[in-house]
Amino acid sequence: MLKRMEQWVRGQFERVSVQITRSAGMPEERMLPMRDGTCLKTIIQLPERREDGEQFPTILVRSCYPGQEPILRIRAEEFVKRGFGFVYQWCRGTGGSQGKWEPNVNERNDGLDTVNWLAGQPFVKNIGYWGDSYLALTGWCMADAVPEKVKTMCLGVYGVDRHTSAYKDGLFRVDVLTSWARENAGAAIAADNETSYLFRPQKDVDEKLWGVHLDWYRDWISSPERMVDYWKQGFWGMLKEIPQKVKIPLLIREGWYDHHLGSALVSYRRLSEEAKKHSVLQIGPWNHNYMPVIPEEETSQLKDDSAAAPLEWFYKILVKDEVPQGGIKEYVIGEDRWAEKKDMGETAGKTFYLCENGSLDEEAGKEGQRTYCYDPKNPVRSHGAESLLADMKENGSFLQPGPNYRDDVLSFVSGVLDEKLLVKGSIRVRLFVSSDAEDTAFTAKVMEVFPDGRTVNVRGSITTLAFRNGSDYRQGYEPGRIVEADIQMWEIAWCFRKGSRIRVDISSSDFPQYAVHTNFPGLWSLQERTKKANQSIYMGLQYPSAVILPVCKKPVSG
Repeated sequence: MLKRMEQWVRGQFERVSVQITRSAGMPEERMLPMRDGTCLKTIIQLPERREDGEQFPTILVRSCYPGQEPILRIRAEEFVKRGFGFVYQWCRGTGGSQGKWEPNVNERNDGLDTVNWLAGQPFVKNIGYWGDSYLALTGWCMADAVPEKVKTMCLGVYGVDRHTSAYKDGLFRVDVLTSWARENAGAAIAADNETSYLFRPQKDVDEKLWGVHLDWYRDWISSPERMVDYWKQGFWGMLKEIPQKVKIPLLIREGWYDHHLGSALVSYRRLSEEAKKHSVLQIGPWNHNYMPVIPEEETSQLKDDSAAAPLEWFYKILVKDEVPQGGIKEYVIGEDRWAEKKDMGETAGKTFYLCENGSLDEEAGKEGQRTYCYDPKNPVRSHGAESLLADMKENGSFLQPGPNYRDDVLSFVSGVLDEKLLVKGSIRVRLFVSSDAEDTAFTAKVMEVFPDGRTVNVRGSITTLAFRNGSDYRQGYEPGRIVEADIQMWEIAWCFRKGSRIRVDISSSDFPQYAVHTNFPGLWSLQERTKKANQSIYMGLQYPSAVILPVCKKPVSG
């Protein structure tokens, strides 16, 4: 397995345009002291046969994952052979670094201490920071305060708005953050992920199931409301404000099916005008590991630039001293092309109404309703999702079961499309609903049904009655009352093809992408039991439940 991984990483560098010009020197290990005296294990590699006083554009990476060492070692060697210096460091308490491992807490100070030290080294011409996931966090958290020698950063599959990565309308992303907490608890844990996800009350899972006490995890699962001090202040409050203070160009790389996509889009939009003018946001049909996850689609124009994009970005800025032109580059699923945002055209909402007979029509039908019973003990499983980590194999656009494949899944299908629909932006599903529970959840999944009957998911999401319509604060609900509950989905660039149909499935669970809603009100992590809920979806002129697609008016084909 390790050998195959190393071969795969090296293979990525065979596709880069920057040529090998040097041979790599031997890496040097150094225990670098931080401001409090804690020493962090730091690996420095430079080209061999260096001239006296020779300086190099230098890449810095900070990681908390010791298992990544073989990958970092190969990346360092490949960069060095192309005339760069390469430095990677283990966060405190990991990989041989001193100190206690506490996620997030020390990363800003340790990162700034390291990059300021690096800027003062005689071999450093200038600096670029590179990182994905937590390794991007360690870059983001200091991006507003780096020394002048830091000219750019390449930050992937991460974003500064932690609440968006943790919750959707009050539902916790357990497969992402509960699994990450379990894996990074600082102790060996025997309990598996699914047992951990379903443990009740969740507030006790760390001590009673894992045998550790994690204050930081307890904070996450106790804070579903966006506007509480936990998200507004401290580390997360500081992190959220950083993009608007950044001055240097950034390459932000994301995947349509990465669990940090929503947060990364917030990060890009909050960039200062100075930074955004020269920063690039690239979004491909990838998961968190930059693997393409659209197996039913043609991808001949996708190409693998996992190494090429960062290396060529650094080469342009650090070696050629060029200033990049900013913009957004998106892969359009269904058209197998990369498009600049300006080429996509303006969008307008195209509405398909849910009808009692199970159809999707462009005009609202007669008044009606459809009902189902939601049992939290038998949740709908996530298959074709956007926000999974431990169960990442289910992230992507995959073949789906037939319509109404469970009693608690209501399907609505349109007629045949007589022209293609290029969707760019956030799909919205507007529902008029009622329940006999004081709080519950509703899900929506939008799909394309090809002429041969194959059906693939496009986008899905969830909401709750407590946090319906994007509320930052919990709302009350009287059982039996009909209310509007909008489900806003993460953005996508997708072409529904002529001859296809559109399908929407409505249900009440999507596990383990989201925590199972117990159908009880109150803080989810304190709840100890579940109950069934009888759900109703209303349709017609009075209750115009619908899916609203942001369709490009005049799409430009590439």
